[in-house]
Amino acid sequence: MFLTYTVPRQREIIEVVLRNGWDYMRRLLTGGKADEPQLPTPAVLKNILVDLGPVYVKLGQLLSTRPDLLSAAYIDELSTLQNEVPPVPWAEVEIVIRQQLKRPLEETFKYINPVAVAAGSIAQTHRATLIDGREVALKVQRPGIDITIVQDIALIQGIADLVARTDFGQNYEIKSIAEEFTKALEAELDFTREAGFTDQLRRNLSHSRWYEPQKIVVAEIYWHLTTEKLMVMEWLDGVPILSAQLSSNGQDSVAERNAVTTLLFRAFFQQLYVDGFFHADPHPGNIFYLTDGRVALLDCGMVGRLDPRTQQILTEMLLAIVDLDAGRCAQLTLQLADSAQPVILARLESDYDRMLRKYYNVSLTEMNFSQIFYEILQVARNNKIRLPGNMGLYAKTLANLEGVARTFNPEVNLFEEIQPLITDLFRRQLLGDNPVRSLLRIALDIKSLSLQSPRQIELLLDRVTSETLRWNLSLHGLDGVRRTMDDAANRLSFSILVGSLIMGAAIISTKAQTTQLSFISSVLFAVASLLGLWLIISILRSGRLK
Repeated sequence: MFLTYTVPRQREIIEVVLRNGWDYMRRLLTGGKADEPQLPTPAVLKNILVDLGPVYVKLGQLLSTRPDLLSAAYIDELSTLQNEVPPVPWAEVEIVIRQQLKRPLEETFKYINPVAVAAGSIAQTHRATLIDGREVALKVQRPGIDITIVQDIALIQGIADLVARTDFGQNYEIKSIAEEFTKALEAELDFTREAGFTDQLRRNLSHSRWYEPQKIVVAEIYWHLTTEKLMVMEWLDGVPILSAQLSSNGQDSVAERNAVTTLLFRAFFQQLYVDGFFHADPHPGNIFYLTDGRVALLDCGMVGRLDPRTQQILTEMLLAIVDLDAGRCAQLTLQLADSAQPVILARLESDYDRMLRKYYNVSLTEMNFSQIFYEILQVARNNKIRLPGNMGLYAKTLANLEGVARTFNPEVNLFEEIQPLITDLFRRQLLGDNPVRSLLRIALDIKSLSLQSPRQIELLLDRVTSETLRWNLSLHGLDGVRRTMDDAANRLSFSILVGSLIMGAAIISTKAQTTQLSFISSVLFAVASLLGLWLIISILRSGRLK
């Protein structure tokens, strides 16, 4: 099946690889020897992905969210990949729309603009008017893209199987990473999934203690018209945030930019550290400034999730970054680690200290927090610490948000924006949303502990005095020590035995007055010599003479 679908595509990929000069991948694709992986330069890798087509551009965008796998140079280069491709002709798109609708197109829409307002590798968007007059956006899947993705996924998995044979592939679990990427690509083919994400984000942002919920917008989904290949949602009239023309009055413009920046930071901090469900692709094209002054978040195809434990660790990581605390960064990194592989903590702390040292004389207002977190992930990668995949999405989200904020409002003071939020986050983690209830719970726990402690101490003392207390100790790594001690004891026993035989033979020899005693003495000497020779050979063969 793999060969049936991918032989022509494999030939095309080999041609692209040869044209761009990536010899290592050429050897893999042609069944050659898999030496140590040699990645092409960031620019060459980007060119290869662009030449391979829209699906591989999408793969490059997913790779740009994994700074735990790739260095900063690759992340920066792949982050510039865009899904801008020519739109599919309206005649083909119309067929897809009619196939997805339950009722005739003419009974559902009053008008559909045949000219796409945006086109990507997976879908394109058209503006339309429902039969009842509401303005909507139609996101329509490109015809045949599902077949293309199936073929390319088969190739990606085949390449991953080849790379997995190398030390590089085993260290970074390339097959599981490829599986993760292919699942993400497959998921983008189901627009009901993206619609569900959009609805969840809309609900989460509809209430907050940090900002006015009516100031931020997520499009409403029209579920009765949405299918796997067609998503119908509310039309939001606006422009990308970096193209927004704010009030002509200079003072009003500065105030508005500050308000929008604060709104964005607070909305995303709530997503990351409170809700645990966040829009993972906040690049400038996905943040719109609407004509009525509100801010809209578009395209929820890529989202991330953080569990409460991870949220708490990342909150503490922000504080450790502010304090430039290398030791705490190392401890928190190990808490985030996705594997139990042994790590030299002193080396990790030293690497973090060396990395953070360059920020000692930088003021908090000038620190680039997302860049520092990228570097933290790089240090973890260099120490072969495998972190969960959502850490890459988290870092990419912070980087995009910080980049948009600094470009939109160059005067922004990031530390002033996040300081009250971090303070409130720690208060929430310590006391919860209801401080009185939390304090009562703590008081009850203290009371329970005070009542139980005397009885538990009495039981402990009773067991100690009655000699019924047992200690269960489990020490790992003692098997080798036990075997070594056994070997040493055996050799010592043989040495004593050889010495005893020699001494016995000598005593018998000095007092031998008969032929029989002389024979016994000779036998004892022979046995002692053989045993001694065997002992010497075994010591020499073990390599532990010293």
